[in-house]
Amino acid sequence: MSLRALLDNLRIPIVQAPMAGASTPQMALAVSRAGGLGSVAAAAFAPDEIEAAAALVRSGTDAPFAVNLLVSASSSPEPEMLDRALERLRPWYEALGATLPEPPNRFAQDFDAQFEATLRAAPPIASFAFDMISRERIAALKSAGSYVVGTANTVAEAKAWAEAGADGICAQGMEAGGHRGNFLADVDDSLIGTMPLVATVLAAVDLPVIAAGGIMDGRGVAATLALGAGAAQMGSAFLASDQAITGTIWQTAIREAPDDPTRLTRAFSGRFARGLENRFTREMRSVERDVPAYPVQNRLTQPLRAAAAKVGDPDMMSLWAGQAVKLAQPGDAGEMVKHWWAQAQETAQALAAQTAARRRS
Repeated sequence: MSLRALLDNLRIPIVQAPMAGASTPQMALAVSRAGGLGSVAAAAFAPDEIEAAAALVRSGTDAPFAVNLLVSASSSPEPEMLDRALERLRPWYEALGATLPEPPNRFAQDFDAQFEATLRAAPPIASFAFDMISRERIAALKSAGSYVVGTANTVAEAKAWAEAGADGICAQGMEAGGHRGNFLADVDDSLIGTMPLVATVLAAVDLPVIAAGGIMDGRGVAATLALGAGAAQMGSAFLASDQAITGTIWQTAIREAPDDPTRLTRAFSGRFARGLENRFTREMRSVERDVPAYPVQNRLTQPLRAAAAKVGDPDMMSLWAGQAVKLAQPGDAGEMVKHWWAQAQETAQALAAQTAARRRS
């Protein structure tokens, strides 16, 4: 079987986006059980946690699922740079009555160890963002029985993944919530809308494409399938689901947010990501390009975000969300997928009827 065939054989061509800090293996299981494709967000997982998460999903369903990793090299920032970054954050920690942390010894999980754990777990799909993995690692995953999906923000990135041997592309439009996956060009040159990105990637590579970014209901699913996507990836639509770990503060902020409430920011993590605008993102805007690159800034703000969540202050939390997040609704993740697919079918039928009526006239 190929990845294209796997996607074609899904009862529901909806992929649940991997969202570190928001989604769970239980969410992935619920979506795969319902007929979609669940994704385990393993970016923050230790190697043994990756294997345990894959085992949990496998124990609950025979349906396919994905494990997602964020490709990053080990970081050894200069002490002076760390001191400057922490001093920049000092007023924010003090505002919460929290102690400014000492420079950490480690900034993220070891990617090489995470990769080896994923290779051992051999999920049906292994997906990657932030950068590419080597041809050798792609070949190793495929030999273990995993299809490889690479995240692309541009046609050039899609071509690079295709040339390296990937089985499919996740085309991440600028509307998507959370971190940008760009790796060949600066973020300013990688902000392409989901619809044009999917169309141009499909024209450029002979691989199945998963459309991601701003898809919040069945109408969006139908639109991306009409473009030729093999499946629609939905993330922000799950933020209020029963299996999400977003919590009351995050979900309340979404409900109470104004229309079009998101923006890109580098302030929280050192990598541009889309989320609800708040006081931290607004006041850090002038210096956000000066903060250390991911994962360093992400680690330095981790205790700040935790302290803010503890006291219920959304202005110092990274509330990742995509455009159209105001359409998010609560519910069981599996039932939501079924509902969206019914919507998509109704949309397709209505469009077919409208097209036929216009043709007759």
